[in-house]
Amino acid sequence: MGKNKLQKFDDMDSYHHVFQFPFGVLKEKGFEMKGKWNKEFFKNDNPIVLELGCGKGEYAVGLAKKYPDKNFIGIDIKGARMWTGAKESLELGLPNVAFLRTNIELIHHFFAENEVSEIWITFPDPQMKKVTKRLTSTRFMQLYLQLLKPDGMVHLKCDSNFLFTYTEEMVKANEFPVIFKTNDLYHSDINDEKLLSIQTYYEQQWIGRGIDIKYICFIPQTRETFIEPDIEIEYDSYRSFNRSKRSGLSMGK
Repeated sequence: MGKNKLQKFDDMDSYHHVFQFPFGVLKEKGFEMKGKWNKEFFKNDNPIVLELGCGKGEYAVGLAKKYPDKNFIGIDIKGARMWTGAKESLELGLPNVAFLRTNIELIHHFFAENEVSEIWITFPDPQMKKVTKRLTSTRFMQLYLQLLKPDGMVHLKCDSNFLFTYTEEMVKANEFPVIFKTNDLYHSDINDEKLLSIQTYYEQQWIGRGIDIKYICFIPQTRETFIEPDIEIEYDSYRSFNRSKRSGLSMGK
């Protein structure tokens, strides 16, 4: 492990707004603040918004700056990347942002029923071959419903036509209400500052390569049986298994 990465881990340990609970730590210590985020950490009653797979935390920090009347928590397992957003928010003195380093599959251990108002999923790996790992699969919908308030929204913003199409079909099959959707965000009629003014590092890459940005906002709802869409979807034409190695369009690298 590089010296710089070790320093980042040391920094994260010292940040008061960073909670590091990978599976091993969670199993050993548990998490006592479940259901108490507003009272014990944020010390207000403002809505809690999660950014899943937050990477460098650009969305969590960007939204926290724009919406001081909401609380934002970035969640990812990659601590070295999360350090960027954690450090920036600390330097800015933002009281309404926190970071949780853990596996997304474990979030029900950290949030109580009806504790979360919104979930943002920004530029995740589309997991084209592993449906249960897709962050918009019905497996994850059932997980999110354990945390979300009634009518709590899920936002997906992505470059992947595969994941966007899959999510559209999943939403349709389960009859979830759709608030808004577009397969070309920056040429749509939406006028929402939080969507248009914050662009992540990866988003800027895809826009620069001529890839349209997709967005859908919907409300997952409890069902007796959740339905996975039975549809063949064309794979993305660029590599997506490793974000750092993705190629644009037909570059074939």
